[in-house]
Amino acid sequence: MTKTPNPSADASGVSAEEAARHAGKKAKIKAARDRMMEGKTGEKGLILVLTGPGKGKSSSAFGMILRCIAHGMPCAVVQFIKGAMATGERELLLRHFGDLCQFHTMGEGFTWETQDLARDRAAAAAGWEKAKALIRDPRNRMVLLDEINIALRYDYLDVAEVAAFLRDEKPPMTHVVLTGRNAKPEVLEIADLVTEMAVVKHPFRDGIKAQPGVEF
Repeated sequence: MTKTPNPSADASGVSAEEAARHAGKKAKIKAARDRMMEGKTGEKGLILVLTGPGKGKSSSAFGMILRCIAHGMPCAVVQFIKGAMATGERELLLRHFGDLCQFHTMGEGFTWETQDLARDRAAAAAGWEKAKALIRDPRNRMVLLDEINIALRYDYLDVAEVAAFLRDEKPPMTHVVLTGRNAKPEVLEIADLVTEMAVVKHPFRDGIKAQPGVEF
């Protein structure tokens, strides 16, 4: 059935009445938005936690690292758990942005690969010492603690110490990002932002392995 053209509509098919109604509705939304934003003038260094079973935690965190680099803001990455396996993010940052972003891979690989509790704990402790030094350095505007939630989950690190350090010793304008599933309540409590990634579908369940450009 052919729709009869509206003679009052413009080239996009929107009538003057529809356009006016839309403009009025959006004007009300903008006014409400402007009122809300009037009180949002503060800035502070944030503690951001990206957790949950879904994919995208580290990917999101590295997106923020690249934003810092784009703004000329010095930043740093400390990778817990993850070992020497080559990843796209590490190659990119070290090759092209080493002057703005320090990158330290402190883990020795996934726990089921190392199978050595003492070594895993020692690696996590070394990673945390490096992280504290980087966070204390006021030149770093953002420090990413990639997969630290896993080290905390397995009690390789004392969560009370980590939470106390971030709460009490982090410089006021430094952002710290913590990734990894199963973030502990003590970490969630001190966070300014918590995002939980959910799983709806994942190709791994269909026999598809991790692939470059997607997972690493």
